[in-house]
Order: sequence, then structure tokens, then C-alpha cells
Amino acid sequence: MTKVHPKFPNTCDVSLCDSKAAAVLTVWKKSLLFNCDGFTVYNANGELVFRVDNYMNCPRDNIVLMDASGLPLLSVRRKKLSLGDCWMVYDGETERDPILTARKNVNIITNRRTLAWVSSKRTVLYEIEGSYSQRSCKILDERRNKKKTAEIKRKETVIGGVAFGKDVFKLIVESEMEPRVAMALTIILDQMFRSS
Repeated sequence: MTKVHPKFPNTCDVSLCDSKAAAVLTVWKKSLLFNCDGFTVYNANGELVFRVDNYMNCPRDNIVLMDASGLPLLSVRRKKLSLGDCWMVYDGETERDPILTARKNVNIITNRRTLAWVSSKRTVLYEIEGSYSQRSCKILDERRNKKKTAEIKRKETVIGGVAFGKDVFKLIVESEMEPRVAMALTIILDQMFRSS
């Protein structure tokens, strides 16, 4: 049986996986705890890096991204009483001064590629485009001429090239972006496009 994260060398394009430039994470849309919904994230060495554990009967309006030992890194919360789907990212478990705000694109007639915009203090930082349902998204830095800073791609096995499905995918994070921020944006995409 194929493992979610076998201990084989990276098999993605050399340009994306240069160890000095990008971190390649394996994201498994499954919690390590029984009766929980969440994510388990491994690095290229197969070591646990991040986790998200949400109990099935709890509302999904408040999600905490933790490190491997369970310390809160970022909190993702749905903004109450907003037009459209809007999510706020906070440092740790604080509830004031969000570091990022992500807003779902609702104008699909004129802009079909864009899934969401991410801003900080009313300045757009990132544009997320692609298809989360196909696990094919790019996070583009608006301040650097839309340079790709992170990418979500389907994960395939090393032997045979068989895809794992939608629950296991790669998150490739360039050095310009913190991996915890890229993972928080992945959590937001999952909440925005949950039925996908």
C-alpha cells in the first residue's frame, strides 16, 4: 500500500524544489485525532510540521493552525456579518489586529481564474488563482509583479505516477513566504470551497 508520505526524495520539478528556494510540504486532509476534521502536514523528510484538529461537532468558524507539538501558530476565523465569504488570520490565538484578511472572489463573470484576494490593512498582498477542487492553485504576490510565492499541486506516487486523490496534495512554498501563512491560506481555501 502506498504511504501518504513515503521517505523518498522529492519528485517535483527541480525549478520548484530547489532546497534553497522552496519548501515542499505534503498536506493530508485528515486529523491525527479520532473524530476530528483537520489537516496533517509533513515536510520533505516525513516529519510532522503543522496540524489542525477540529472536532466534528464544533463550528468551523474558528480554526487553529498548530505546530507539531500543538502550540498555536495562527488562528483562522470567519468574519461575522460581512458581504461575501471573508476570513481573518490572527497571530496565535489572539482576537485583535488580524495580520491577514482573505476575501472570496464573487465576480466570476469577469474574473474566473481568481479564487480570492488576501490583504493586510487594506493593501492587497496576494491573489490566489486556479482551482482548489482540482488541487491546482497558485498564490501570487501582488507586490512583486504577481510572482508565484506558493502553489498547491496534486501529489503523485514516486513509482508509477499514481495520484493520491484530493485528500493528499503538495504545498510548495517559495522562500518569500512563510510556510505557516501558506498553510493558513490553504485552510481558508478549503473552507471557502468546502464542497469541492
